Amino acid sequence: MNKIWLAPAKINLCLHVLGKRPDGYHELCMLMQRVSLYDRIRVALTREPGIRVRCPQLSLSAGEENIAARAAGRMLELAECGQGVDIHIDKEIPVAAGLGGGSSDAATVLLAMNELLGSVLPREELMSLGLQLGADVPFFIYESTAWATGIGEKLEKAPTVWDVWYLLVNPGISVSTAQVYGKLLLTSAGDVARLPRFSGTLEGVIGGLHNDLEQVTLRDYPVVAEIRQRMLSLGAEGALMSGSGPTVFGAFRYRDAVRQAARIFEMEPGWKVFVVQPI
Repeated sequence: MNKIWLAPAKINLCLHVLGKRPDGYHELCMLMQRVSLYDRIRVALTREPGIRVRCPQLSLSAGEENIAARAAGRMLELAECGQGVDIHIDKEIPVAAGLGGGSSDAATVLLAMNELLGSVLPREELMSLGLQLGADVPFFIYESTAWATGIGEKLEKAPTVWDVWYLLVNPGISVSTAQVYGKLLLTSAGDVARLPRFSGTLEGVIGGLHNDLEQVTLRDYPVVAEIRQRMLSLGAEGALMSGSGPTVFGAFRYRDAVRQAARIFEMEPGWKVFVVQPI
């Protein structure tokens, strides 16, 4: 099969860290939005056993060390079909960038293999399986704008604001999510019930922009704060770091304005710049 599955990036329109759990994970409340920046993935079942993952843009770990390979392996185990799988990933989403690229790839492999194997699992079970691979994986299987609580696995559909353009700017550095959470200082426990819920308008999105992880990443990588401030000076209605960074997104009301800002950021050597919309 020559079908190409699209694995979208995500941005966090807000990310509140409510506290640290006894199991070492953090309790979160996030508003997550998929955007039109994609990795493109081909998945093909083979008669030859084994899992083969290729990605021309990256040196990927083989076998069980790679999240896409782990996703494929779980599906083959459940199907008990004795087949193998070839996976080809054409990456566009920057790695370790706060955009969920690895989690999206894993979710897309689960969805693709479920289709190829004859829909052996309902979506809810796919999401449970995805959680075993990573906290963000269920969100990409959910395929909707969502409030995510718990460690990110409890999802509630949220309205999508369509009349907005997002400019993503990545300064060409990688940030470790684990290290950011490890340095995070929590002053008090939060409460999901007290967090504001946005109205489903662009003004509501702008008013709710917040990321508790910025306190760590902006301190360690001042360029992230610089990008955010430049984004606002170039006409963004609001700007925020996504996830643990270092990618910053700006929300623009008009296409001409976002494209003009993009051209300015594209002059920076080694930076990656994307104009995207919600999906």
